Amino acid sequence: MPWSTSQLAELAGTTIKAVRHYHEIGLLDEPERKTNGYKQYQVAHFLRLLQITRLSALGVPLAQITSLGHADTDPDEAIRVLDTELDVTVTRLQRIRGELALILRHRAPPEMPPGFSEVAGGLSEAARSMVMIYSRVLDESTMDDLRKMIIHEPLSDADKAFQALAPDVDRGSRRRLGELLAPEIRRQLEQYPSLRRPGSQLSRGTSSAESAVQAAIRELYNPAQLEVVYRAHLISTGAIDDLDALETALDSLEAESAD
Repeated sequence: MPWSTSQLAELAGTTIKAVRHYHEIGLLDEPERKTNGYKQYQVAHFLRLLQITRLSALGVPLAQITSLGHADTDPDEAIRVLDTELDVTVTRLQRIRGELALILRHRAPPEMPPGFSEVAGGLSEAARSMVMIYSRVLDESTMDDLRKMIIHEPLSDADKAFQALAPDVDRGSRRRLGELLAPEIRRQLEQYPSLRRPGSQLSRGTSSAESAVQAAIRELYNPAQLEVVYRAHLISTGAIDDLDALETALDSLEAESAD
């Protein structure tokens, strides 16, 4: 007894829409029609549809099912390929579960890159944002050094003062904070040399990556913080001439403001 499309779909545990789609992509042969135009599906169609639904349930892509042909075709190679793909998927999902467990344990922002969940809580919003950006432009070894530095370098009083620094803080405070941060920066750069010139560790296009980092720093930190970091960098690297030039430039700006 031949079946209609709805009857065949019901028998195979699928939908009329799915059956029609299989016809459209060549997975399921079109049956003969009655004189009134209704399709007449036979046992061969039913078996083929059962094969399609079973392979699809196993995760075989429809394109690969097409290549298998009909029920008498040996599907071993496609199954082996699928098994390999599933093994990769399972490994990826297990890694994701591990990362989710760390996120929940440390109540960390889920957007932080892998390996930073346990330290995210001690970072300012700006620092977390920079870590996210660095993860897209720095190579893996440099990111690992950055993670180690954050883990092994608890926030100092100077770091906390820097995070809370107001944009209109006086010049003397900016100078003192830069002097306090300089020894910390010098020690960190000595311990983690890859962080000295992060531009040389870029994993992506140099110009676009550098511009992304620079733009983020300018937007995430206020002018006083940027000055303090620059001061600390000049002091830590012994760039006294550049430090004098900074003081001269600030003298000029203050003189102009006074006028």
